[in-house]
Amino acid sequence: MFKKVLITDDLDIVCDTVQTVVRQLSIDDIHLAAYCDDAYLKIKKSLIEKKPFDLLITDLSFKDNFQKNNINNGEDLIASVKKIQPSLKIIVFSVEDKSYRIRSLFEKYAIDGYIIKGRDSIPNLSTTIVQAFSNIKPVMPIEIEKLLKEQQLIEIEDYDIFILKLMAKGNTLGEISAAFKSKKIQPSSPSSIEKRITKLKVYFKAVNNVQLIATTKDLGLL
Repeated sequence: MFKKVLITDDLDIVCDTVQTVVRQLSIDDIHLAAYCDDAYLKIKKSLIEKKPFDLLITDLSFKDNFQKNNINNGEDLIASVKKIQPSLKIIVFSVEDKSYRIRSLFEKYAIDGYIIKGRDSIPNLSTTIVQAFSNIKPVMPIEIEKLLKEQQLIEIEDYDIFILKLMAKGNTLGEISAAFKSKKIQPSSPSSIEKRITKLKVYFKAVNNVQLIATTKDLGLL
């Protein structure tokens, strides 16, 4: 079993709960970090001292601590940690339930597990830790598998990015259609583009175009 674990969450009650789960797996060397910068420095220090962590369990969202931070969220922490310790096992423990965000973490960073905080999260976390240690391919909780298999799940293509960029600039549907025609991008009809925008709003769970642009900007698509 893992020997040294770092838990990163800004809520004490969550840290205590996760720590209890980890201890029940006979892991005693447990460290806590309330913010991402602190977690990153702990991991970096452990490498310098040649006493590296085996597992990182982290949230994705962190409240502002009114200090200047270099790393502000869990995804950026994962990206930074992977650069200095690619072999570190990582499990995300978060309330985030957006399917595209979860899938992105698995595809971009090859995380070892994702647990949605909730009623069954504690047994799921324990199981996922054991699977990560055993190098078993992540078996996601049922609710996540359902999210990733949703019918509205689509592949984001260059076509979609171009639409979103033009929308972000304030272009009307007619102007977007004209831009597509000038670049000989098909389909370019206003109706086809409108249908694609509707699918994008469903996929990103956006109620309107403004929220769609805001969400895709937050995800770094624009």
